[in-house]
Amino acid sequence: MKPKKLEHYRKLLTQGIEDLLSEAGKTVSDMTNGKENFPDVTDRATLESERNFELRIRDRERKLIMKMEEAIKRIDEGTFGICEICGELISEKRLVARPVTTLCINCKTRQEKVEKLKGE
Repeated sequence: MKPKKLEHYRKLLTQGIEDLLSEAGKTVSDMTNGKENFPDVTDRATLESERNFELRIRDRERKLIMKMEEAIKRIDEGTFGICEICGELISEKRLVARPVTTLCINCKTRQEKVEKLKGE
């Protein structure tokens, strides 16, 4: 892949990490600053449910940040855009849609079929 294109993906991934970390910071701030005291049990349960949902989202985002950091590492190592299974180039369309991917569309499709057959 051309250096200019790699730099584009590096900026895209870096910006994505910064955005996710910013959102995580807002979540922490909101949860620590909130002094809600709901006498109604239903209101309290709703708040707890919303907080749990927010924390699940942040956990998924934490995993995505790790994948983004790994993708940046692959850019540095010169393996970004190369399928880990077959060694072929990952299509530009796939990288645009999911820059953290490590598999070409054919290998990913096969992997999903195997998972489906195993019931995973």
